[in-house]
Amino acid sequence: MNDILHEGGATLAYGALGIALMALGFFVVEVTTPGRLGHQIWTEGNRGAALLLAVKLLGTGMIVTTAIVTSDSDLSEGLVDTAVYGLLGIALMVVAFYLLDMITPGRLGATLVDGAAVHPAGWVVAAADLAVAAIVAGAVS
Repeated sequence: MNDILHEGGATLAYGALGIALMALGFFVVEVTTPGRLGHQIWTEGNRGAALLLAVKLLGTGMIVTTAIVTSDSDLSEGLVDTAVYGLLGIALMVVAFYLLDMITPGRLGATLVDGAAVHPAGWVVAAADLAVAAIVAGAVS
């Protein structure tokens, strides 16, 4: 019974940390794109904004999952490792976004959320986010 309580507590702790990191991912997309993200996705049905958010959440989840699976058996060290790798992954996704913004015409954030259709650049940003997440996840393991 003690093991199940410990494992349940660890699950709650890792879950809360993962949700906090995904909330940070939401905030990052909010800051890098014009307009209110929630309104664009849920009210306007903006597929470009939805793609950006979905990929950011998937990438963050992939990093957090890898960090959890490879973490030490010590819960506190595992939580710290997961937080650090999650934050690094999000930061690197932001860097990749701004690098793409620098080498592409116009403002990338505005291009990606302009209109209901997904701009082709959205798929490039999505691929970059997933690639960065895979690189960080690989570095973790």
